[in-house]
Amino acid sequence: MKNLLSVLKISVSDKIFIKDPETSQLGKRIVENSILLINDIGFECFTFKKLGDKIGSNESSIYRYFENKHKLLQYLSSWYWAWLEYQLVIETFSISNPKEKLDKAINVVTRTVKKDNDFSHINEIILYKIIVNESSKSFLTKEVDSENKEGYFEVYKRIITRLSIIITEVNKDYSYALSLASTILEGGLHQHYLKEHFPSITDCKNEDTPTQFFTELVKKALN
Repeated sequence: MKNLLSVLKISVSDKIFIKDPETSQLGKRIVENSILLINDIGFECFTFKKLGDKIGSNESSIYRYFENKHKLLQYLSSWYWAWLEYQLVIETFSISNPKEKLDKAINVVTRTVKKDNDFSHINEIILYKIIVNESSKSFLTKEVDSENKEGYFEVYKRIITRLSIIITEVNKDYSYALSLASTILEGGLHQHYLKEHFPSITDCKNEDTPTQFFTELVKKALN
């Protein structure tokens, strides 16, 4: 099953991009180097001109793939959620015990990401840092409702739905499966952010990880 990931294409809504960056070497270089540059200087300071300088290409060539840097961030976020969804499916599909399956699912969506060599042009470790620090900027906008209606966030919503189904398998009478699933997904990112930047206001440090925190939280919620 693990080998399946290497032959699957990560699917991102075609409304986010003008031209699919996966279809050309230039597009892949744009994605690869945008991750590195955003990680280095932050999304606020990131521009297509700086990216063009980094990859040795005209700024206009990047605009052939993405309308603006907001759309590029949405692309990176959607790619990450789709990649994480594959991890979730692959690592839980053979687990029959509902509680063990939920524990594994929580681990997958809250753990620190490791490098996945199936996608050579994307460094998942650095992309994960961007998701922790910047991904909320992809939907905390005035346009979020219209973009949601157009399907920009389908992958993000789908992984939460998958997680909520696993929660329901443990306790079918629990009334807040979707709320709990979205709390785990977003809360995991937030705790990793606090661990990095505000360690004095989180217990998730040293040996206590966000995974341990949410595993215990969910267990108590479902009992």
